[in-house]
Amino acid sequence: MAPFAIGSLRRMLGLTPQASNLPALDENNRLCRELDQNRPLTDYVYTVLDTELTGLSARKEEIVSVGAVRVRGLAIVPGESFSCLVRPSIPLPKVSTLIHRITPEAIAEAPPLEEVLPGLIKFCKGTLIVGHHIGLDMSFLNRACRRRHGLPLANPCLDTMRMAMLWREKRSPAHYERFSLNISYVLTDLAEEFDLPRFTAHDALGDALQTAYLFVYLAKKIARNTPLTLRELFRAGQSWRWYM
Repeated sequence: MAPFAIGSLRRMLGLTPQASNLPALDENNRLCRELDQNRPLTDYVYTVLDTELTGLSARKEEIVSVGAVRVRGLAIVPGESFSCLVRPSIPLPKVSTLIHRITPEAIAEAPPLEEVLPGLIKFCKGTLIVGHHIGLDMSFLNRACRRRHGLPLANPCLDTMRMAMLWREKRSPAHYERFSLNISYVLTDLAEEFDLPRFTAHDALGDALQTAYLFVYLAKKIARNTPLTLRELFRAGQSWRWYM
């Protein structure tokens, strides 16, 4: 069978990746699909990101700020960051302003998300995405990517909240501790517990930096001086209900 016919048949059967309307997104997704999970954690490049939102529902709320920093070789890379206010298409609820302190005046001249996404996708190109409760951030980003560009981001994600649970289990394997009401997985509480540098909470770039410090700390603790691979880290997290 000719190559063209094979390609057509694979597309008909849905066996080939779909293309978006943004070449940078297609290139990012191609690199992520080819990612080798058998390499040590120190070999990967990570994008640690955080978003501030108008609310928590990814179906009706929107992003108002994005912050991201780079981690390479399990070290934060100074100067490699992404930070942007975003003007949502819906009114900014007062209750959200009380949390992240972003006012309607502050975002009045900010670009809409469709103008911010290409730059953010470029910053994330081919990297692992890390966040604290990252599923929430990715639900907003992927909804926007699907709407604007036809496809979601294919970057594998690591959740520092999940990693903190894993580290606590390794450090104190008593089963009942998982359900202790005295244990907190709030980002600021974990930073204080592990004596990490502190950054402004509920500021997208500040929370991204805070998460990056937490990620580096937990990755090294979980690895315990052994060359832990990404696949092994994924498997270690499978004993918990939440996804990694």
